Amino acid sequence: MTETTSAVDRFLTAVQSAAIADCDAWAEDAILDATVPNWRFHRHGVTAIRETYAHWFADPANFEELERTRVDGGEVVRYLLAWNENGVPHTAHHLHQFQVRDDRIVEDLVMCGGRWPAALMAEMEAADA
Repeated sequence: MTETTSAVDRFLTAVQSAAIADCDAWAEDAILDATVPNWRFHRHGVTAIRETYAHWFADPANFEELERTRVDGGEVVRYLLAWNENGVPHTAHHLHQFQVRDDRIVEDLVMCGGRWPAALMAEMEAADA
């Protein structure tokens, strides 16, 4: 029996395994529309998207939170990602609105709260208390 996965499944697996370079989730003409702290940018085409995400997801990671909602034409995914970078724990909070056609991501609108090292995470936790 063959198990099939969706384009979004393949993307999320590649994020966790730091295997973006081998991920086949995107259409050749896909668009990334990214909002990051104090900036917004676009990438056009699978090569440019892989280059961006290979940097973002360079280390194996785990989803501490993961919420997926199917919508017409795609999926909305929210997660809190945790990883170690040079021995320092980090997290990031992302929200993706994926448009999918023919089992390929054609558009990824992503909101990124930034990359938070352990010291900043502790500061944020203290502020919530």
